[in-house]
Amino acid sequence: MPKDTAEKSTKSKKAYAQAGVDIDLADSIKGGLKDQLARASRPEVLGKAGGFGGLFDLSKSGYKRPVLVSSVDGVGTKLKLAFSSGRHEGVGQDIVNHCVNDVAVLGAEPLFFLDYVGMGKLEPGVFQRLLAGMAKACREAGCALIGGETAQMPGFYKAGEYDLVGSVVGVVEKPKILSGAAIRPGDKLVGLGSSGLHTNGYSLATRIFFNKLRFRMDDRLPGSEVTVADALLEPHANYAGLLQQLLKRFNKGTRSDRRAGNGIFGAAHITGGGFTGNIPRILPEKCDAVVATGAWPKPAVFEILADQGGVTFDELYEVFNMGIGMVLMVAPEAAEDVVRKARRARRPAWIIGEVKAGRGRVHLT
Repeated sequence: MPKDTAEKSTKSKKAYAQAGVDIDLADSIKGGLKDQLARASRPEVLGKAGGFGGLFDLSKSGYKRPVLVSSVDGVGTKLKLAFSSGRHEGVGQDIVNHCVNDVAVLGAEPLFFLDYVGMGKLEPGVFQRLLAGMAKACREAGCALIGGETAQMPGFYKAGEYDLVGSVVGVVEKPKILSGAAIRPGDKLVGLGSSGLHTNGYSLATRIFFNKLRFRMDDRLPGSEVTVADALLEPHANYAGLLQQLLKRFNKGTRSDRRAGNGIFGAAHITGGGFTGNIPRILPEKCDAVVATGAWPKPAVFEILADQGGVTFDELYEVFNMGIGMVLMVAPEAAEDVVRKARRARRPAWIIGEVKAGRGRVHLT
């Protein structure tokens, strides 16, 4: 390269960095995370991270009639707590686990995940912790962190803030798609315990905790040994591995839309919309779900929201997961065994209701 061209190129890079976009810094940070990213991979991944597109060889997965299942989501206003506390690794886990759970309820195994991080100025420590959280969650889910996009947009975001979005692709054998079609009156609802608020209801929860009740982040949560920050920033639980284990154990039938040989007929991820917004998504038109809200102990964070938040009973279950992150529709004869298997896998679980004849609605009792 001629000297004058090289000088112009160097000046260009410096000018872009002075404008707030440091490409060299971004490349350097990503290079330093190669070991973590390599551990968040799978044998089907081709090439290396950093290409124009992630490559995944589905033929190596061993599926005979593969159906791809995809989901995309963001962390939402929980990010505000990460900004104020400086705790970023947890929201990195949040975005992976939320997306993974959304495909898991269809019976899908998560294959690969991609992220989008948008920020005004690249802060190396923040970015490293976000990526570390995502890589950790992907490893735990058996999912490859195959690529992503880091956008530096000076003046677009407030100082110290960023946006975080993710997407996941999973796969399920076509006859094994868990659609809810086999759910019938008499089936039991098995609730899998949440790790806290997960990633929903934060606009209301933070207003209650910090504006109405005047808590500070380092205050002890009443009725608990953890701080308010610990309770509100606890990462979203990942149910994908447990659900795959349960389906292998209880669903031996050739088709998931039929009851023969199967014990689990549907699953709902309790996210935005709570119980009343998510359970109907998998109910047949002629079935209702009756949730016994006293059937499980509520974590302290939810007790405070219920007792001191001034939120009506119905709205609590429309906005928050209230300690239940996933609901399974299970054959009556299998329900107790499903609960035992979940608890052995260190996931709290309870029978929290049943399916009755109806019109696709949820009733809270």
